[in-house]
Amino acid sequence: MVILIVAVPAMAAGQLAAQTMVAQIRERLRANAPAAADAYFDAALAVIARIPRAAFVPRDQRKFAYTPFRPLPIGYGQTISDPYIVAVMTAALRLPSGANVLDIGTGSGYQAAVLAALGHRVTSIEIVTPLAEQARTRLGRLGYSVDVRQGDGFAGAPDKAPFDGIIVAAGAATVPAPLLAQLRNGGTLIMPIGPSGFQEHLIVFRKSSRGDVSRCNLGWAAFVPLTGKGERPPMLKGLEDRSVPLCYGVDVS
Repeated sequence: MVILIVAVPAMAAGQLAAQTMVAQIRERLRANAPAAADAYFDAALAVIARIPRAAFVPRDQRKFAYTPFRPLPIGYGQTISDPYIVAVMTAALRLPSGANVLDIGTGSGYQAAVLAALGHRVTSIEIVTPLAEQARTRLGRLGYSVDVRQGDGFAGAPDKAPFDGIIVAAGAATVPAPLLAQLRNGGTLIMPIGPSGFQEHLIVFRKSSRGDVSRCNLGWAAFVPLTGKGERPPMLKGLEDRSVPLCYGVDVS
């Protein structure tokens, strides 16, 4: 009797690493804040599992590409946010597919790719010219439809407004007024806010159907600072605003 042995190709290392990363992210959020592990979070993880994160980090950082809780340097003093925080911020937007979304701080383009893979119409702004150019090329090569612009994210993109959701991946003392103005009634803006980089919290701003803005806090954050017109004054003094309630009753960031 002849036994036919069919070799099953091994899962690509990147795919396996991505699935392991996603499992670790899901386990952490379910353990710390089960209320946050909703359908929006599952949808974000589903696309994160498919995106080749190694393509968005410098070659010398690729061995860390699928580390779930570690931001990585991408040059020019900027970083790519860790996959966990990308998943949390993306889910907190609570948007249906096809939403109009503004991404401030393109960096390598990873957050924009996640938003585009969810089916959103994405405009992304990066103030560092080489990063904007690299991200535009990278996203196009990988098949993600994103309008990448070089410029100061403080001003937003009024020609594409109003936005259903806005994500800002850089910290400031206050939310830029133009961004809130470009947020659609019923929309959500997420941004790290604090008097210094060591006192930031990831704040969710939700605009009601009447235009009123409420806030809740996803927890402590540590992002690169917003530059350009919205840059935090270098000697700013102040205390963290602890009056903003936690979104899920616990720090999930």
